Amino acid sequence: MSAETSLEPSEQKESLGASIRQIILWIVLIVAVRSLLVEPFNIPSASMVPTLQVGDFVAVSKMSYGYSRYSFPMSPSFISGRYFASMPHRGDVAVFRYTQNTSIDYIKRIVGLPGDRIRMEEGRLFINGQAVPRQDKGPYSVQDERGYVLSGTRYREVIPREDGRVVAHDILKMRDHDLANNTPEYIVPQGCLFAMGDDRDDSSDSRFQGGRETGACAAPPGNAYLSDSSGHDLGFVPVGNLVGKAKVVLFSVEMRHPAWQFWYWPVEIRWGRFLHGID
Repeated sequence: MSAETSLEPSEQKESLGASIRQIILWIVLIVAVRSLLVEPFNIPSASMVPTLQVGDFVAVSKMSYGYSRYSFPMSPSFISGRYFASMPHRGDVAVFRYTQNTSIDYIKRIVGLPGDRIRMEEGRLFINGQAVPRQDKGPYSVQDERGYVLSGTRYREVIPREDGRVVAHDILKMRDHDLANNTPEYIVPQGCLFAMGDDRDDSSDSRFQGGRETGACAAPPGNAYLSDSSGHDLGFVPVGNLVGKAKVVLFSVEMRHPAWQFWYWPVEIRWGRFLHGID
């Protein structure tokens, strides 16, 4: 003989209420962690190779530069300014909001701080009149998000931080003689940053200033800065657009097939990039 137990209506309501409270608590906890501590981001393009690969999932520290409206879901407009703010260092790999559409996240390396003088000459980066040291590491090829193969030379570049330390990281160079590799000298305005991709010849970054004639960190009148034909260039990045500092690659997938084709996952995972530190 078996006995069955059923809940009274009041008990069913109490159980449902407890479940809803648990779900809400988990949602609040997840939002809090993503907003205040760390948030994962996917790398969709090759503008940061060799440092970051297409298909990398990186952990971004939200505490590194403080908090603003862009730290939170839907970027609430009632939040103004930055709280617990700190400046990035030269050489940091940072996530920030795109200057011409703040719903879009960008990830680049910060090479210039307010007051810095930045230029490219024959493919070499100059900061405050000094060529940034680099060492030839040989040929390098990688496939970008469109399936094209990018081939060039890999260099180990050493960026001087403002505190006397240095940041050593790899860059990819494919050419040295076009306009993007021979720029005028940029003077970074107060409250602004100069960001570049480590793939120096396949990156839409602060070298390009088209459409940035007004607003925060606008290019100065009469400047000779570079511009592409779109008029939607990145330009100088307002400090207020910062989201966080990229710390580590959590995992990486080559993404040669659609994500729903899960049977390809084991062969497309880049096992060597698990918990790979970001220089």
